[in-house]
Amino acid sequence: MPGEEVWLVGERCVSGEQKYYLANLAPEASLKTPAATIKARWICQQAHAQLNEELGLDHFEAAPLSPPPAANYRMNLPK
Repeated sequence: MPGEEVWLVGERCVSGEQKYYLANLAPEASLKTPAATIKARWICQQAHAQLNEELGLDHFEAAPLSPPPAANYRMNLPK
C-alpha cells in the first residue's frame, strides 16, 4: 500500500469507541463497499473467536516462529 491512495474509514460505536480501517479499494468504489467488507470481516472474527472458545483453544498461545540459528542454515548454490 505505500505510495497508493487508500480509503480511511472511521466508525463510531454507540459505546463511544472509535475504530479506523485502511482499505485499498478503487477510488470509484461506493462507501457501501468498505462498510460491507468491514462488517463481513467482523462477523468472521467473531465466529473464529467463538469456535476457539468452544474448542477450548481460547487460552492457547503458540510460540512465535523464529528462524533457526545461523549455524543451522545450509545453502545449495548452483554452479
